[in-house]
Amino acid sequence: QLRLAESGGGLVQPGGSLRLSCAASGFTLANYAIGWFRQAPGKEREGVSCITNSGGYTTYVDSVKGRFAISRDNAENTVYLQMASLKPEDTAVYYCAAVFRLFGSCVLSSAAFNFWGQGTQVAVSS
Repeated sequence: QLRLAESGGGLVQPGGSLRLSCAASGFTLANYAIGWFRQAPGKEREGVSCITNSGGYTTYVDSVKGRFAISRDNAENTVYLQMASLKPEDTAVYYCAAVFRLFGSCVLSSAAFNFWGQGTQVAVSS
């Protein structure tokens, strides 16, 4: 059974850090591009970052550039999102998503990914 499982969310103060993990099971993550998305209450889902299967290409939404870093460990079948200098507006449910892609880049569009994890809550508040 193909599965993505996010973890690492929680409550953190503004300026703090969290590292989210997206663990894959039932398939070889090295053949997939992975995206991180988030959805805040009352807002549409937003693409945050994505990384190609090899890790050679990454991209970020402007609001997180310089604060978030995406990485992957294909041997561990896991993708990470390191988040620093967190702001209250980063509060959301964070999802990882996968698409089979061996070449090319990745894009921050929900429609470009075809299976999803269940999400992990991130809350930034003092």
